[in-house]
Amino acid sequence: MFNDDDIKSEFIGRREIKATDIIHLLETPEFSLHFLPVSVLAIVTMAQFYQAATQWHEGEVNLHRRLRVPLNDNPTVPQLSPFGANVLLRSPLLALGTLDAEGRPWTTVWGGERGFSRAIAQSIIGVKTTVDRGYDPVVETLLGTKGDGEVVKEEGPGRMVSALAIDLESRNRVKLCGRMVAGALQATEEGIGEVQLVVKIEQSLGNCPKYLNKRHIIPHLPQPKLQSTELPLGQMALDLIARADLFFISSTNHDADMDTNHRGGPPGFVRVLSNEKDGVTLVYPEYSGNRLYQTLGNLVVCPQAGIVFPDFETGDMLYLTGKTEILAGRDASNLIAHTNLAVKFRVDSVRYVANSLAVRGEPGEFSPYNPQVRYLSTETRNDIATTEVGVRAKLLSRKLLSPTVARFRFRIENPDTTSTWKPGQYVALGFEDELDIGYSHMRDDDPKSLNDDYLRTFTVSNVQAVDKYSDEFEITIRKVGVVTGFLFKYNLRSELSVPLKGFGGEFFIEQGPQDKVGFVAAGVGITPLIPQLAGLDLERLSLHWTIKSDDIGLAIDVIGKHTQLAKKTTLFITQKESGDAEDLKVLEKLGVSIQYRRMQSGDFHTENVDKWYLCVSPAFRGILMNWLNGQKVYYEDFNY
Repeated sequence: MFNDDDIKSEFIGRREIKATDIIHLLETPEFSLHFLPVSVLAIVTMAQFYQAATQWHEGEVNLHRRLRVPLNDNPTVPQLSPFGANVLLRSPLLALGTLDAEGRPWTTVWGGERGFSRAIAQSIIGVKTTVDRGYDPVVETLLGTKGDGEVVKEEGPGRMVSALAIDLESRNRVKLCGRMVAGALQATEEGIGEVQLVVKIEQSLGNCPKYLNKRHIIPHLPQPKLQSTELPLGQMALDLIARADLFFISSTNHDADMDTNHRGGPPGFVRVLSNEKDGVTLVYPEYSGNRLYQTLGNLVVCPQAGIVFPDFETGDMLYLTGKTEILAGRDASNLIAHTNLAVKFRVDSVRYVANSLAVRGEPGEFSPYNPQVRYLSTETRNDIATTEVGVRAKLLSRKLLSPTVARFRFRIENPDTTSTWKPGQYVALGFEDELDIGYSHMRDDDPKSLNDDYLRTFTVSNVQAVDKYSDEFEITIRKVGVVTGFLFKYNLRSELSVPLKGFGGEFFIEQGPQDKVGFVAAGVGITPLIPQLAGLDLERLSLHWTIKSDDIGLAIDVIGKHTQLAKKTTLFITQKESGDAEDLKVLEKLGVSIQYRRMQSGDFHTENVDKWYLCVSPAFRGILMNWLNGQKVYYEDFNY
């Protein structure tokens, strides 16, 4: 008699299940409806379920298991869906991928008026547009570069072609995969031509709009000029990568299928790990997506990819092909901050072509799902001295200094040899166990939470004691986000213990025997200075500190504890309130110089200061750097 496991083993792994297969099962002597309470419909449903599960190829299955993705059907359909045909018709951009004669993937971007690519028959699409006929690697592979208009017909199943039709204004896109039927390239002007391509679509899949930054696309006649095919990458290529907020990537599952997809984020989300003649490697984080992992699944089986970076302002194109490596868990986070999944891409071949793109793009709003740029560990001075697994910090107390600023004291519950810090360093604390609500595909009410690992770094605002309180540290923070909001409202009667990831940072104030030091702080940017005051000669220190009137309590607390700092401080108060008068009198009596305005360039007497230290927002830092041009300036870069 068959049981459920017998039915599973009968059908699992089968790419196709026919009605005759079910009939054959029913006719076997071992099967009995009397003894097995399963209807024919249930058998068919179960068979279809296990068939669907096998639609994933081995690389995708491998990655799903590795990342603990629940078993789901593959939503890819084996033809051009009506949705796909509609998106294709409305899209002014089409990224295409194919394999060259050496089996290497390349990717390009074609563009034009909406409708330049469309369905022309059942699961057959046609493309007609202007392209770079001299240097586009996909054009060269599919149709050559002669541009004589000769029709190229594919024999047999046809060459694999993958595509991504994308409309950046509506944030719609659809992935396509198929086989080239025929095509032709007709030269029209110097370096360009009109391409016509017919492709039979074998797979299509609509994609979500996350990480797509809006652009209005306008056709533009290209004038391609080859700039470089040499490694390492030149400055133009490096600058393009640094400002890029998207690229297109093609991958393959050997001869089975191909995939072209989009990766997007904030400008600079792709980082350059190395750029030497014998090795050029890029790294990018894989943000939370739909968890299909079709591109990464291909990279498991066949670790190579073709990438193109388009510049929608200049029309420049950076074509790359190379080897890939998937990094997960600690391997990823050790390389690029706050990242649990990343891809390393080692470049084998490059083409940088100026003015190759047949469109221009007017920028619009960024995706609300974009996280902040995540920096490589090699790019920051703020490496964390990681503690051993299991070290935790227990919240002891909270003191409100203003409506939005508070000081929190923690105790390290089980310190190890790395549980020490220097004045000016920060502590990294993990709040994932308290705040992470698990995976969801979209979360429009809080889009940035999808890529939040809830790891936060806070400057330690006290000196490490040498007595029984040596394992206690303080952080003075502003309520500005999910984690800080959680700490502000947490019920202290309930114990809170969080993972302590370590201490790091090198924002140390160095004052030589004759050095005069200036420190510029905004709000809680005062915190790196506080624990370092004991090691400084305050007679050779000047503090410029700007705060909102709501935060006068912070200033009273800091200067009240360090009265010797008062006469060295100029306090710039914005948004003065009438109720601040008594508090300000306290500061004035201590000797603080108070200005009821924003800082100005004339406030900085550079002839009296040898070096400046800044702890302000990146935007304000840019202004200060201009004011202090030519001076020795050090700052906290927040790249952690």
